[in-house]
Amino acid sequence: MTIRVALHHKTSYKYERPIMVGAQQVRLRPAYHGRTPIVSYNLAISPEDHFCNWQQDPFANPVARLVFEKPTDHFTVCVDLVADMTVINPFEFFVDDSAQEWPFEYDDQVKRQLASYLAPVEMTPKFEKWIETLPKKSERIIDFLVDVNRAAQSKIDYKIRLEPGVQTPEETLTLCSGSCRDSAWLLVNAFRHMGMASRFVSGYLIQLTADQESLDGPNGPAEDFCDLHAWTEVYLPGAGWVGLDPTSGLMAGEGHIPLACTPTFTDAAPIIGGHEPCEVEFEHEMTVTRVHEDPRVTKPYAESTWQEILQAGRAIDEQLESADVRLTMGGEPTFVSIDNMDDPQWNTDAVGEEKRVLSNVLLTRLRERWAPGSLLHYGQGKWYPGESLPRWALTCLWRRDGQPIWQDDQWIADEGKDYGHTHSDAERFVKTLARELNVSARMTFPVHEDVFHYLWRENRLPIDVDPEDPKLEDPNERAMMMRTFNAGLGSPVGYVLPVRRAWWQARPGWISGRWPVRSERVYLIPGDSPIGLRLPLDRLPVASASEAPFYTTPMDPTAPHGPLPPPEMPRGNEQDPRGNRRVDSPDESRERIHPQVLDEEDDDNLPTSEDVVQTALCVECRYGRLYVFMPPTQRIEDYLDLVTAVEQTCASTKLPVIIEGYLPPADDRIELFKVTPDPGVIEVNTQPTASWDDLVELTESLYHEARKSRLGTEKFDLDGYHTGTGGGNHIVLGGRSTNESPFLRRPDLLASFIRFWNNHPSLSYMFSSRFIGPTSQAPRMDEARQDAAYEMDIALSQLPPTETDVPPWLVDRLFRDLMVDLTGNTHRAEICVDKLYSPDSSTGRLGLVELRGFEMPPHEQMSLAQLLLIRSCVAAFWQQPYDRPIQHWGTRLHDQFLLPHFAWQDLTQLVGELNAKGSPISADWFAVHHEFRFPLIGEMVLDGMRVELRSAIEPWYVMGEEPGSSGTTRFVDSSLERLQVLVEGLEPDRHALIVAGREVPLHATGVAGQYVAGIRYRAWQPPRCLHPTIGVHTPLQFDLVNRAARRSIGGCTYHTVHPGGLSHERFPVNPKEAESRRASRFREFTLSGGEIVMPGLPSRTGYEPFPVTMDLRRS
Repeated sequence: MTIRVALHHKTSYKYERPIMVGAQQVRLRPAYHGRTPIVSYNLAISPEDHFCNWQQDPFANPVARLVFEKPTDHFTVCVDLVADMTVINPFEFFVDDSAQEWPFEYDDQVKRQLASYLAPVEMTPKFEKWIETLPKKSERIIDFLVDVNRAAQSKIDYKIRLEPGVQTPEETLTLCSGSCRDSAWLLVNAFRHMGMASRFVSGYLIQLTADQESLDGPNGPAEDFCDLHAWTEVYLPGAGWVGLDPTSGLMAGEGHIPLACTPTFTDAAPIIGGHEPCEVEFEHEMTVTRVHEDPRVTKPYAESTWQEILQAGRAIDEQLESADVRLTMGGEPTFVSIDNMDDPQWNTDAVGEEKRVLSNVLLTRLRERWAPGSLLHYGQGKWYPGESLPRWALTCLWRRDGQPIWQDDQWIADEGKDYGHTHSDAERFVKTLARELNVSARMTFPVHEDVFHYLWRENRLPIDVDPEDPKLEDPNERAMMMRTFNAGLGSPVGYVLPVRRAWWQARPGWISGRWPVRSERVYLIPGDSPIGLRLPLDRLPVASASEAPFYTTPMDPTAPHGPLPPPEMPRGNEQDPRGNRRVDSPDESRERIHPQVLDEEDDDNLPTSEDVVQTALCVECRYGRLYVFMPPTQRIEDYLDLVTAVEQTCASTKLPVIIEGYLPPADDRIELFKVTPDPGVIEVNTQPTASWDDLVELTESLYHEARKSRLGTEKFDLDGYHTGTGGGNHIVLGGRSTNESPFLRRPDLLASFIRFWNNHPSLSYMFSSRFIGPTSQAPRMDEARQDAAYEMDIALSQLPPTETDVPPWLVDRLFRDLMVDLTGNTHRAEICVDKLYSPDSSTGRLGLVELRGFEMPPHEQMSLAQLLLIRSCVAAFWQQPYDRPIQHWGTRLHDQFLLPHFAWQDLTQLVGELNAKGSPISADWFAVHHEFRFPLIGEMVLDGMRVELRSAIEPWYVMGEEPGSSGTTRFVDSSLERLQVLVEGLEPDRHALIVAGREVPLHATGVAGQYVAGIRYRAWQPPRCLHPTIGVHTPLQFDLVNRAARRSIGGCTYHTVHPGGLSHERFPVNPKEAESRRASRFREFTLSGGEIVMPGLPSRTGYEPFPVTMDLRRS
């Protein structure tokens, strides 16, 4: 991901008359040891009538010696160069063992070699005093260098100083200011006085504007900048000369291009020479221009290209609107911590403390931006086998009609604040709420923890263990027990108000009822969940349990309904959709009733009921905060009515609360988004949007607010491989309501998607995560079983013609059992129809199709480009269904389309098909996705032949089960990797490409002289893997061999680990460090010496399952 820049530097001297100019020495050519690649360079001198000789000074710096034989009225030096700003990690170097710590001593031989770099200036009072403040010891030499460099930067204020010469260290410290050359000379002498060799460096400094604003410090230059600069280099045994820039306090990187490195500043002047005495006008100009930018994840598109994408999205919107498609799009993007990505909660664990805190920060930020006046709900998420507790789910809900659900934000409690509330506040709140709902407060009652359970647990503890601090293995059980004993076993945990909508009243309102139980108190089921999930419902009369589904089953989302009532409408005035019905249980009153906790001051005579109401609203105090547990309701109107009552109770009691419990039933009159945990990531389930402009606003604002919440979209392996978040970016397609879903109104649209995805494997692999294949999270339907495509052909043939009415349940029955993974899991499918129209449950009848094969892109524009591709597919297939036969790929699927060349070739073909249907998209817009999915390893050009190595995709094989801590465990074998080698300009009769001593079976691409092949190899040796007797194949040595001479003319080497043996202990902190780690593992212009005897390619006989990909495991 290189940025190539052109630097222009012009220095002009205008003399008042023609004069003789003496010999001039110009040090404006990049030094030979510079690490920034210089592509081209030119030095132009005026007047043209001169002689130029390139020389080297005693310190190996390039010097141009200019001689002028005639008088001239001007002297101009113009430098133009082009540089690749390839990222350089300034901290990546080795240090000899003798210099690992500070202080250290150079050996005698090195001291003699560095004598001129060890001679300091005379010590002066302020200079000596400042040196005394610098570190005297350090366990790591790199920390010492950084600390000294920062000390110089913080001590000296930078200023532009036009006077010639350099200040002495004493002058610089007296003024506490100076130019870059003054700070550099100060640091040079400081290191020398401390016994470290150092030198003065004059050079160019190129600073480019950052693609993203910094969250933690200055943003850097507002525009691209370059200038002559000065800095310091110190000599470390083993590492060589290491650059330090005291002006910025940073290490020297790719933007520091050295011109002259000398013991003193007098030898590093850019231009030295004399002329006759006269008046001189001096002019100086410097510019830097970007001449080439590879696509990169921090800036995927130029502004002009991005405007083209936006315009294409609007054009596709016009197509969708004119065809009355009524498409909506949502998604499930994922994020990770910017600051703590090494932590298990951002790699493998589903939940974690920081994950919950950052999720709440993101939730509140998105609420302010997207939905003021919405309801925040802190509820329970999914509960997976092997996890001790259910996951949480943070939800924000609002009305589509723009009316607020929650009026006053001051009554939303802060989840991180202790308000000092107690169970007495919970009691006061629930009784006030009962009056607000027009039911008797006498129906409320306290609930307690099960005393006998905790006494039993206490009795089982060792005698020397305090129950208030039990040392239990399960941290959740330990925390629960500590909290229970600290609160006291006799204290109420919370209060319960049984409540449900009373259908039989003329004006249906809320009704409460008693809970007949056998004990004197109501005891909760032991656990750590909210009390609403631990109510002993199984101890209520059996008859009431059989009636409960009638009052809790959600309304069918496809049922017709009118608009929602306004928030100020009196409660209880909604029409009953089921008619009047009452179920009386006269025998219930004969059961023993637990004592109700009555409020002596409550003399209201509100109605009560002898019905057993199994749905209950609960209020409890946890961590000094009040939590209100919402009961399940059948209709969204009932749920909103309860929320309004809760907020009015907050206002009357002056108690803020946190809403938890059940979410409202699915209803298209309500919008919502969720923030939930997933292994290693935070997942945001975004609300659906209907237009392209709304989708752009939502996506851009989500990425922006996530970053402000210190959540990012990038993770890296130790070797620098860019992995995104490791989570998905699933795309959800549907309509404003179930009945408006395009996939239910036109089932052939789903059939088109199935055919198109099957026939274009690039859609499955170019946007996917690293883990693909039949056991992945989103396998293709033809990866799991060989006959899947055959069965899908039959299913597609059973779909009625386009113009006929198709019952919605038929679509589900035709495709649900074919779009599954190996285990039959319908959710783990590339195209998931779980929520399209399931006849089994109303929760599965949402008209949604989920595309799960998309990885989280690191930039919002990349995500929007993917979404635009999907929208163009919908528009094209709605206009003309895609009816081409399903392709039966067989082994070609993984042999070819896991390689970047074939994936890109397929993508250009599918874009061409969409263009033919009127879609205005371009394949070039997905070049950045291709680069992200198949990053460039390295390339070289030799004798007109270009060799390029790119990462490819390798499916991870799932190993057999083995015993684990919580049952059986299955691991994957990730030791096998794959890369692609592409050769251009090759003549196969004259040259061959070999790797590991074996000729690579190159395949023609259709372009003259261009060939491609895949290489599978073992990158590392895990304790358990497939074929454990096969060793590691790396490093991979590629050679271009002259067949006639039997000699390598050159090649390159790819290492899977650092070639110098550097073992990274932490993950890269940003894309630049990751890029530098990747670049360090590729070496160009290497070769295998001696005569090379190639046995030749084996003759192909019979069936070859993987002809394009060469497997080094096979002899």
